[in-house]
Amino acid sequence: QVQLVESGGGKVQAGDSLRLACEATGRTFGTYTMGWFRQAPGKERELVAAISLDGSTNYTDHVKGRFTISRDNAKTMVYLQMNNLKPDDTAVYYCNTVPATDRYWGQGTQVIVSS
Repeated sequence: QVQLVESGGGKVQAGDSLRLACEATGRTFGTYTMGWFRQAPGKERELVAAISLDGSTNYTDHVKGRFTISRDNAKTMVYLQMNNLKPDDTAVYYCNTVPATDRYWGQGTQVIVSS
């Protein structure tokens, strides 16, 4: 069983940066590919970044070059460094396994980017 708690969101202006953090509890954290998802108002939740057990990463084209996902297996943490934020990045951000596990969805952390 894994529990995920996201933090680090906030209200920023376009061009600013934020670092999101996801704390995972559960012995099996180190066996999962982890990802950051986001859900914008009126849109479906989408995967924006993923990191595998060996540290390889993948990003959706919308965030490539601006966002960086990382993980610390010893601390069971997953991070998302977001630079040069844009109004289109406004969403609630969640972490989860990849593919997502329904029972692991947390509250998410809201990011609002104003122009």
